[in-house]
Amino acid sequence: MKLFTRPKTPGVLPMPLWLQGVVEFGQAAVLSALLVFLPLIGVWFADGFTDRNFASLARLGGQGWLLIHGVPLTLTFPAGTLASGATSGLLSLFPLGLTLIPFFLSWRAGRRLAKASYTDQLWQALLGALGTYALLGAAAAHFSGNEDVSISVTAGALIPLISAGLGLFIGARREAGSWVRLIGVDLTDWISRTSQHSRWAGSYVWAVIRAGVVGITAALGFSALLVTAALAMSWAEIVAVYQHLDAGIIGGVVLTVVELGMMPNFMGWALGWTSGAGFSLGTGSLISPLETTVGPLPAVPVFAALPAGGSEYAVAALALPVAAGFLAGWWFLREGENHFDEWLSLKVRARWFTAPVSTVLLGVFVGLVSGILAAAAVLISSGSAGIGRFVEVGADPLWTGLWIAAEVAVGVVVGYAVGPWLEREERA
Repeated sequence: MKLFTRPKTPGVLPMPLWLQGVVEFGQAAVLSALLVFLPLIGVWFADGFTDRNFASLARLGGQGWLLIHGVPLTLTFPAGTLASGATSGLLSLFPLGLTLIPFFLSWRAGRRLAKASYTDQLWQALLGALGTYALLGAAAAHFSGNEDVSISVTAGALIPLISAGLGLFIGARREAGSWVRLIGVDLTDWISRTSQHSRWAGSYVWAVIRAGVVGITAALGFSALLVTAALAMSWAEIVAVYQHLDAGIIGGVVLTVVELGMMPNFMGWALGWTSGAGFSLGTGSLISPLETTVGPLPAVPVFAALPAGGSEYAVAALALPVAAGFLAGWWFLREGENHFDEWLSLKVRARWFTAPVSTVLLGVFVGLVSGILAAAAVLISSGSAGIGRFVEVGADPLWTGLWIAAEVAVGVVVGYAVGPWLEREERA
């Protein structure tokens, strides 16, 4: 039985699914490229570039399109330009906020492809879409390079598939409504055929993973609030930097767009700051609640909101990941089923022992999930600016992940233990 109805127009043959995938993802690539080119064209018309050649503008737009997809660019500098003596650098710091543009365009394309496909034929549309994006990325990498910027064609073909592919599959799953309609396999039926012990173990693991997602989501939410508060409190200093730069209307708009695109990156840096691991803005620098060591910074307006060292209230920020863990532990109490505690209680007839042990292990498991996700978040939000000492920008994934794992674990133990009293008060 066909689960999807492919729309047809009388007298017109339906478009093959692979071709529809090509068209949908071709549109997504073109629209995302236009959103990159528009600010550059504005600067070009305002005489903001010394090179007025349109081919140079096209190459710069291609480089920007690849960069918002996370493709690193290798920059080459004339000898003697940099004080360190280096003649090249890797630009791998990309604005995550602008990466959401191809993600949501791909999400829309995924929904349209799932709507037009039968259950056992969706792979044709996905293959055509991803193949098209890979070819366009490889072409952009090939034609956007010059003597100053070199780009790997392989990276240009594969790395854009990460953000675009995620959007594609999430959008297709959203439209399909179930995995059976998306891939033709009924996961619920497969799970029902497993043993009771396997289902309990799977339920516990799935609940732990979701609790870890709750923990890191809350931690990132607290980090976003900190970034917002810092920008609001430093608004006068930020405006003063804009006035000092005097970039004009077009230049100010482009600079603001780039800063807005970097806001998710700042959230990742703030996550490292609240964890206690801190983040760096250049080799040898460290900005954390416990220590602040930073050298001269470029005149970027948002840098005026950086936390100053020596604040007696900064250490209180370390409680935010613990609070995120508290919410995760409380969520697990409300939504999860602690089958591990039940299994341990059957094996050991001593509740005074099994209750604390299962609670502590729950905190460890959820903390590990949150720590791994935190490391991934700061990894994609950090990178190299490719210039001088700014080859290390952002938080350290390993240390941030370890700190977040420990702090969230403590919060989970407290939240899971205190949760029953909170639930009792809520019912009263």
